[in-house]
Amino acid sequence: MDDPAREFDFALVLSGATELTTEIEDALFEAGCDDATLSVEYGRIWLQFSRAAPGLKDAVLSAIRDVRKANVGVDVLRVNECGLVSQAEIARRINRSRQLVFQFISGRRGPGGFPPPVCQVADGAPLWAWCEVSVWLCENDMIPEEELDEAEVIAAVNNALERTQQLGRNPALVDEVTRAVAAV
Repeated sequence: MDDPAREFDFALVLSGATELTTEIEDALFEAGCDDATLSVEYGRIWLQFSRAAPGLKDAVLSAIRDVRKANVGVDVLRVNECGLVSQAEIARRINRSRQLVFQFISGRRGPGGFPPPVCQVADGAPLWAWCEVSVWLCENDMIPEEELDEAEVIAAVNNALERTQQLGRNPALVDEVTRAVAAV
């Protein structure tokens, strides 16, 4: 069982306001975000948390509840963890060389079966889904299971937040696409 006193560090990016007012600061603090450092970057409010909880999922979900409890017109846009990674970022996250990661990707080293990229930003600049890469890395004993669990939590939370935002903008489209995808 996880230690309930464990600290998790993560950032939430907010929508609904572009500047940090005293009203927003006070409301977030009173709502339970007293373990976050607030800042504004690129017109978005960021809350950098260091929150004690049994697990990352509990920490992130309780922080989202606290932001919403503040009821000052802000909401959580996403957990600031990009789910897309480059070859260089994969290497950085696992503390290995880019050349070794390239060899994993190309099947020249390792057990093979490295997940394919999910998109390209430009020609020759592929990006991978960190969650998919984490599964492969964990299955091949290159990262601990806890790191895979954390990648899955962040991906699930960000996917749910994005779906909620899309429902708010165009519920008919989301409903139509959901039904169509479920029927496939």
